[in-house]
Amino acid sequence: MTPSPSIATVRAPAPPRPAAGEARRPDLPDAIRRFPFPFPRDAYRYSANVEPAPAWRETAAGGWGASLVDVDDHYREELAERERIIAADPDRCLLLPHMGEAAWDAIELCLSSMARDAPDRFALRREGLRRHWTNAVLGTETSFTLGDDDSLPAPPLRWLGSQVQEDVCLLDQRDGHLWLDAGLLTFAADWSLAFDLGMSFQQFHGPVPRAPVEGIFAQAERFLMRLTPEQAYRRTNWTLTVDGRLDTCTEEYPTWGPDRRAVTAENAGDRVHLRVEVQHLARLPVSGAILFLIRTSMLPLRDVARVPEWARRTRAVLAELPEDMADYKGIARYRAHAVAWLDAHAPPAA
Repeated sequence: MTPSPSIATVRAPAPPRPAAGEARRPDLPDAIRRFPFPFPRDAYRYSANVEPAPAWRETAAGGWGASLVDVDDHYREELAERERIIAADPDRCLLLPHMGEAAWDAIELCLSSMARDAPDRFALRREGLRRHWTNAVLGTETSFTLGDDDSLPAPPLRWLGSQVQEDVCLLDQRDGHLWLDAGLLTFAADWSLAFDLGMSFQQFHGPVPRAPVEGIFAQAERFLMRLTPEQAYRRTNWTLTVDGRLDTCTEEYPTWGPDRRAVTAENAGDRVHLRVEVQHLARLPVSGAILFLIRTSMLPLRDVARVPEWARRTRAVLAELPEDMADYKGIARYRAHAVAWLDAHAPPAA
């Protein structure tokens, strides 16, 4: 890694003010209006699909995307769930020894973003290398010294996970490639940090069907390695999840895997959730690492169907999705039930 002169230079781009579309559907709850609906067309194929961030994205229900670090009404609930998961499985937070500087780099960027975007809830005061962090949502105050692990109540990456809803991955850049060398992963969509830690970018994306042959991830890796510290980008990824379970990591498959057999065309509206990850990517200025934030949002199909455009497009995407991609996403067993439910309950075309 090639450090920049000072950790104090960490800054996220200032987001634009949200558009008027934020409240375009006041009849809908915030969870729907703020949902990052992922489908721009009636068919889906893997792609890099990156765009500059943060930037407001208007949708048929409202909008999303004005902040690098997102905080919503599930903040306390999801942080409590993360604490439960890590207490049961400490390997959900792993860091190779050379990634300590990157963890501190990530703390500075994330806290700066939160304090800038939600000053009524968060504040970050700087005095040299000293920081004082106020989290009014949790009712906590934390003072620490940048780079001093002992000044925090938990190891740096672990502590960051007690402040942000996002999962956090850190990619080192060396030998002409990116490497997954640290992470805090409690809300995984069927993958394992313990298994993938230390793999190259190409290796841990290897199982994705079609994409390696088409060169998508080779292109994405080259793009990421050209990032500079003043840049941040984002992309969305999606799958379906049964019963809105956040933790579907590979290690927990015996717990959540059998649920897929319980989905029917009658209950899919309540049990099947459209699961969307907003993935932010930014170059950290001191360590040179790539910060990879993963924010997961879910809506049951019954709520998706409250937005006619979303219902029709989700139905089209699920029906058209090639079998190998449906199988990789783990939805092949029940996607026909989801399509049938949408056929029966989605509003008719205007």
